[in-house]
Amino acid sequence: MAKKAIVMGATSGIGMEVAKLLAAKGWQVGIAGRRIERLQALISQGGITCYQQIDVTSPDAPAQLLELIDKLGGMDLYFHSSGIGWQNNSLDIEKEMKTLETNGLGFTRMVDTAFNWFAAQSSTPTNKSELSVPESKKKANHAYQNFRIACITSIAGTKGLGAAPAYSATKRFQNHYLECLSQQARMRHLPIAITDIRPGFVKTNLIAGSSNPLQLKSEDVAKHIVNAIENGKEVKVIDWRYDILVFLWRLIPRWLWTRLRITS
Repeated sequence: MAKKAIVMGATSGIGMEVAKLLAAKGWQVGIAGRRIERLQALISQGGITCYQQIDVTSPDAPAQLLELIDKLGGMDLYFHSSGIGWQNNSLDIEKEMKTLETNGLGFTRMVDTAFNWFAAQSSTPTNKSELSVPESKKKANHAYQNFRIACITSIAGTKGLGAAPAYSATKRFQNHYLECLSQQARMRHLPIAITDIRPGFVKTNLIAGSSNPLQLKSEDVAKHIVNAIENGKEVKVIDWRYDILVFLWRLIPRWLWTRLRITS
Protein backbone atom coordinates (compact mmCIF):
# COMPACT_ATOMS: atom_id res chain seq x y z
CA MET A 1 0.00 0.00 0.00
CA ALA A 2 1.34 3.44 -0.96
CA LYS A 3 2.33 5.78 1.83
CA LYS A 4 0.43 9.04 2.15
CA ALA A 5 1.90 12.51 2.57
CA ILE A 6 0.46 15.95 3.16
CA VAL A 7 2.61 18.82 1.87
CA MET A 8 1.77 22.18 3.44
CA GLY A 9 3.04 25.09 1.37
CA ALA A 10 3.10 23.29 -1.97
CA THR A 11 2.26 26.26 -4.19
CA SER A 12 5.87 27.20 -4.93
CA GLY A 13 9.53 26.56 -4.29
CA ILE A 14 10.70 23.68 -2.14
CA GLY A 15 7.21 22.55 -1.12
CA MET A 16 6.12 22.16 -4.73
CA GLU A 17 9.27 20.24 -5.67
CA VAL A 18 8.96 17.89 -2.68
CA ALA A 19 5.30 17.19 -3.52
CA LYS A 20 6.19 16.30 -7.11
CA LEU A 21 9.14 14.15 -6.07
CA LEU A 22 7.13 12.20 -3.48
CA ALA A 23 4.40 11.58 -6.05
CA ALA A 24 7.01 10.38 -8.56
CA LYS A 25 8.28 7.93 -5.93
CA GLY A 26 4.81 6.42 -5.55
CA TRP A 27 3.46 8.29 -2.55
CA GLN A 28 -0.16 9.41 -2.47
CA VAL A 29 0.17 13.16 -1.96
CA GLY A 30 -2.27 15.78 -0.72
CA ILE A 31 -1.17 19.39 -1.17
CA ALA A 32 -2.15 22.60 0.57
CA GLY A 33 -1.41 26.31 0.39
CA ARG A 34 -2.99 29.74 0.10
CA ARG A 35 -3.05 30.12 -3.70
CA ILE A 36 -5.76 27.83 -4.99
CA GLU A 37 -4.94 28.43 -8.68
CA ARG A 38 -1.44 27.04 -8.11
CA LEU A 39 -2.79 24.03 -6.25
CA GLN A 40 -5.16 23.33 -9.13
CA ALA A 41 -2.34 23.75 -11.66
CA LEU A 42 -0.20 21.22 -9.77
CA ILE A 43 -3.09 18.76 -9.61
CA SER A 44 -3.61 19.10 -13.37
CA GLN A 45 -0.03 17.91 -13.98
CA GLY A 46 -0.96 14.53 -12.54
CA GLY A 47 0.48 12.46 -9.72
CA ILE A 48 -1.05 14.50 -6.89
CA THR A 49 -4.12 12.95 -5.26
CA CYS A 50 -6.01 15.91 -3.75
CA TYR A 51 -5.67 19.49 -2.50
CA GLN A 52 -7.04 21.92 0.05
CA GLN A 53 -6.73 25.70 0.21
CA ILE A 54 -5.23 26.49 3.63
CA ASP A 55 -3.82 29.66 5.13
CA VAL A 56 -1.77 28.65 8.18
CA THR A 57 -2.46 32.03 9.81
CA SER A 58 -6.20 31.33 9.89
CA PRO A 59 -7.88 29.88 13.00
CA ASP A 60 -9.74 27.54 10.61
CA ALA A 61 -6.50 26.00 9.32
CA PRO A 62 -6.48 22.96 11.68
CA ALA A 63 -9.99 21.93 10.62
CA GLN A 64 -9.01 22.37 6.97
CA LEU A 65 -5.94 20.18 7.47
CA LEU A 66 -8.09 17.46 9.00
CA GLU A 67 -10.42 17.75 6.01
CA LEU A 68 -7.47 17.24 3.65
CA ILE A 69 -6.33 14.20 5.63
CA ASP A 70 -9.82 12.73 5.21
CA LYS A 71 -9.70 13.40 1.47
CA LEU A 72 -6.38 11.58 1.24
CA GLY A 73 -7.65 8.72 3.37
CA GLY A 74 -5.01 9.10 6.09
CA MET A 75 -1.48 10.41 6.50
CA ASP A 76 1.95 8.88 7.14
CA LEU A 77 3.99 12.06 6.59
CA TYR A 78 3.23 15.67 7.36
CA PHE A 79 5.65 17.95 5.51
CA HIS A 80 5.61 21.64 6.47
CA SER A 81 7.08 24.07 3.94
CA SER A 82 4.99 27.14 4.73
CA GLY A 83 7.04 30.14 5.77
CA ILE A 84 7.88 33.76 4.99
CA GLY A 85 10.64 36.20 5.79
CA TRP A 86 12.44 39.32 4.68
CA GLN A 87 15.73 41.06 5.08
CA ASN A 88 14.51 43.87 7.28
CA ASN A 89 17.26 46.26 8.34
CA SER A 90 14.69 49.05 8.68
CA LEU A 91 12.65 46.92 11.13
CA ASP A 92 9.41 47.37 9.23
CA ILE A 93 6.93 46.32 11.93
CA GLU A 94 4.38 44.90 9.49
CA LYS A 95 6.97 42.56 8.00
CA GLU A 96 8.16 41.44 11.42
CA MET A 97 4.61 40.74 12.63
CA LYS A 98 3.68 38.81 9.46
CA THR A 99 6.80 36.69 9.87
CA LEU A 100 5.95 35.92 13.49
CA GLU A 101 2.36 35.11 12.57
CA THR A 102 3.33 32.64 9.84
CA ASN A 103 6.57 31.12 11.13
CA GLY A 104 5.57 31.16 14.79
CA LEU A 105 1.81 30.92 15.30
CA GLY A 106 0.99 29.29 11.94
CA PHE A 107 3.82 26.78 12.25
CA THR A 108 2.76 25.77 15.76
CA ARG A 109 -0.90 25.57 14.80
CA MET A 110 -0.27 23.16 11.91
CA VAL A 111 2.49 21.01 13.39
CA ASP A 112 0.50 20.50 16.59
CA THR A 113 -2.57 19.49 14.58
CA ALA A 114 -0.52 16.91 12.69
CA PHE A 115 1.14 15.63 15.88
CA ASN A 116 -2.20 15.26 17.67
CA TRP A 117 -3.71 13.46 14.67
CA PHE A 118 -0.81 11.02 14.62
CA ALA A 119 -1.10 10.54 18.38
CA ALA A 120 -4.79 9.70 18.03
CA GLN A 121 -4.07 7.15 15.29
CA SER A 122 -1.30 5.59 17.39
CA SER A 123 -3.77 4.68 20.11
CA THR A 124 -6.35 3.30 17.67
CA PRO A 125 -5.53 0.03 15.83
CA THR A 126 -6.25 0.32 12.12
CA ASN A 127 -6.67 -3.40 11.41
CA LYS A 128 -7.46 -6.65 13.19
CA SER A 129 -3.86 -7.84 13.25
CA GLU A 130 -2.91 -4.87 15.42
CA LEU A 131 -5.55 -5.81 17.98
CA SER A 132 -3.49 -8.85 18.96
CA VAL A 133 -0.28 -6.87 19.60
CA PRO A 134 0.29 -6.41 23.36
CA GLU A 135 0.48 -2.77 24.42
CA SER A 136 3.86 -3.34 26.04
CA LYS A 137 5.26 -4.65 22.76
CA LYS A 138 3.80 -1.71 20.86
CA LYS A 139 5.57 0.72 23.15
CA ALA A 140 8.83 -1.19 22.88
CA ASN A 141 8.70 -1.52 19.11
CA HIS A 142 6.88 1.04 17.00
CA ALA A 143 7.44 -0.79 13.73
CA TYR A 144 3.72 -1.65 13.58
CA GLN A 145 2.95 1.97 12.66
CA ASN A 146 5.33 4.84 11.90
CA PHE A 147 4.51 8.49 11.34
CA ARG A 148 6.77 11.42 10.55
CA ILE A 149 6.62 15.19 10.77
CA ALA A 150 9.22 16.90 8.59
CA CYS A 151 9.59 20.68 8.58
CA ILE A 152 11.72 23.16 6.72
CA THR A 153 13.39 25.47 9.22
CA SER A 154 16.71 27.07 8.24
CA ILE A 155 20.36 27.50 9.06
CA ALA A 156 19.20 31.02 10.00
CA GLY A 157 18.17 29.57 13.37
CA THR A 158 21.81 28.85 14.22
CA LYS A 159 22.68 32.44 15.18
CA GLY A 160 20.80 35.72 15.31
CA LEU A 161 20.93 37.40 11.89
CA GLY A 162 20.65 41.17 12.26
CA ALA A 163 19.53 41.59 8.64
CA ALA A 164 16.46 39.39 9.23
CA PRO A 165 15.53 39.51 12.93
CA ALA A 166 12.05 37.95 12.91
CA TYR A 167 12.97 35.35 10.31
CA SER A 168 16.09 34.26 12.16
CA ALA A 169 14.35 34.24 15.56
CA THR A 170 11.35 32.23 14.34
CA LYS A 171 13.64 29.66 12.75
CA ARG A 172 15.41 29.24 16.09
CA PHE A 173 11.97 28.81 17.68
CA GLN A 174 11.10 26.13 15.12
CA ASN A 175 14.36 24.24 15.78
CA HIS A 176 13.61 24.12 19.50
CA TYR A 177 9.93 23.33 19.07
CA LEU A 178 10.66 20.30 16.89
CA GLU A 179 13.22 19.11 19.41
CA CYS A 180 10.53 19.39 22.10
CA LEU A 181 8.06 17.38 20.03
CA SER A 182 10.65 14.69 19.38
CA GLN A 183 11.25 14.38 23.11
CA GLN A 184 7.52 14.39 23.88
CA ALA A 185 6.88 11.60 21.36
CA ARG A 186 9.43 9.44 23.16
CA MET A 187 8.05 10.35 26.59
CA ARG A 188 4.56 9.35 25.48
CA HIS A 189 5.77 6.25 23.59
CA LEU A 190 4.30 7.53 20.33
CA PRO A 191 5.57 6.26 16.96
CA ILE A 192 6.07 9.81 15.69
CA ALA A 193 9.47 10.76 14.29
CA ILE A 194 10.59 14.33 13.64
CA THR A 195 12.84 15.62 10.87
CA ASP A 196 14.19 19.17 11.17
CA ILE A 197 15.38 20.27 7.71
CA ARG A 198 17.77 23.23 7.72
CA PRO A 199 18.61 24.43 4.21
CA GLY A 200 21.06 27.17 3.44
CA PHE A 201 20.00 29.99 1.15
CA VAL A 202 17.69 28.61 -1.54
CA LYS A 203 16.98 30.38 -4.82
CA THR A 204 13.33 31.27 -4.14
CA ASN A 205 11.31 34.48 -3.81
CA LEU A 206 12.37 34.61 -0.17
CA ILE A 207 15.87 35.83 -1.11
CA ALA A 208 15.10 37.38 -4.50
CA GLY A 209 17.81 39.85 -5.43
CA SER A 210 20.41 38.30 -3.14
CA SER A 211 23.98 38.07 -4.37
CA ASN A 212 24.90 35.15 -2.11
CA PRO A 213 27.19 32.81 -4.11
CA LEU A 214 25.97 29.63 -2.36
CA GLN A 215 22.33 29.74 -3.46
CA LEU A 216 20.76 26.29 -3.81
CA LYS A 217 18.18 25.16 -6.38
CA SER A 218 14.76 24.07 -5.09
CA GLU A 219 14.93 20.86 -7.14
CA ASP A 220 18.24 19.85 -5.57
CA VAL A 221 17.08 20.74 -2.07
CA ALA A 222 13.94 18.61 -2.58
CA LYS A 223 16.08 15.57 -3.40
CA HIS A 224 18.09 16.07 -0.19
CA ILE A 225 14.86 16.43 1.80
CA VAL A 226 13.19 13.27 0.49
CA ASN A 227 16.41 11.35 1.05
CA ALA A 228 16.59 12.63 4.64
CA ILE A 229 12.97 11.59 5.24
CA GLU A 230 13.46 8.13 3.75
CA ASN A 231 16.59 7.62 5.85
CA GLY A 232 14.97 8.78 9.09
CA LYS A 233 17.22 11.78 9.72
CA GLU A 234 16.39 13.86 12.80
CA VAL A 235 18.27 16.97 11.68
CA LYS A 236 19.49 17.63 8.15
CA VAL A 237 21.52 20.66 7.06
CA ILE A 238 21.49 21.19 3.28
CA ASP A 239 24.04 21.03 1.74
CA TRP A 240 27.56 20.00 2.87
CA ARG A 241 28.91 23.54 2.37
CA TYR A 242 26.34 24.92 4.78
CA ASP A 243 27.11 22.08 7.17
CA ILE A 244 30.65 23.44 7.41
CA LEU A 245 29.41 27.04 7.64
CA VAL A 246 27.02 26.24 10.49
CA PHE A 247 29.80 24.41 12.36
CA LEU A 248 32.02 27.50 12.08
CA TRP A 249 29.18 29.87 13.08
CA ARG A 250 28.68 27.94 16.29
CA LEU A 251 32.32 28.49 17.24
CA ILE A 252 32.01 32.28 17.10
CA PRO A 253 31.35 33.85 20.55
CA ARG A 254 28.44 36.25 20.94
CA TRP A 255 30.63 39.32 21.54
CA LEU A 256 32.30 38.76 18.17
CA TRP A 257 29.21 37.59 16.29
CA THR A 258 27.28 40.79 17.05
CA ARG A 259 30.13 42.79 15.52
CA LEU A 260 30.07 40.91 12.22
CA ARG A 261 28.16 41.92 9.12
CA ILE A 262 26.13 38.84 8.15
CA THR A 263 23.66 39.12 5.26
CA SER A 264 22.18 36.82 2.65
